[in-house]
Amino acid sequence: MTGDPTPPRVLSVNVGAARPLRVGERTVLSGIRKTPVAGPVWARALNLDGDEQADLSVHGGLQKAVYAYPVEHLAFWRHERQARGASLFDEALPPGFMGENLTLAGLLEHELWVGDRLRFEGSEVLLRVTAPREPCGKFIVVMGFAEAARVMVRSARCGFYLAVETPGPLAAGMRLHVEPGARALSIPDAIRAKWAKHRN
Repeated sequence: MTGDPTPPRVLSVNVGAARPLRVGERTVLSGIRKTPVAGPVWARALNLDGDEQADLSVHGGLQKAVYAYPVEHLAFWRHERQARGASLFDEALPPGFMGENLTLAGLLEHELWVGDRLRFEGSEVLLRVTAPREPCGKFIVVMGFAEAARVMVRSARCGFYLAVETPGPLAAGMRLHVEPGARALSIPDAIRAKWAKHRN
């Protein structure tokens, strides 16, 4: 017996306030620390209700209102942190650890292209894939090892940013469907191209 595969779903919706974070010799504000919230959260043009983005030059705005990350990668990052001595405990990384607003199951970067849209069952909200997440110094601090940025780019385990085309509520448990766009640039190709450009 055959049937459609189980559609991707939202495991967790995560928000966080901007808080001080030590990056090298500086202390900066960062909204990278997110925690799950119960019940529906509205996605609006610039962010999710209750979420703060401290550095709008790299996070937030109309093209990066929401950050989504596949839960499938968390075990990889747990192993990487342990292998480099960044974590002494074999504990699962919690939703929101990567700074993501949406922890998703069943939707990986290689399945998405810039311009694809995500439509959520039971909500009018419509999100459009705009870009991969580029690792920064704050990400390295949270991960706890210096090579974290390079590992993210090489593996393309970067997650992706979303623009809010139609505002609406999001909640854990929602299933979602991908509506293909032009499919000219995949998320893995986009992150590697951006990283190569920065290094040249």
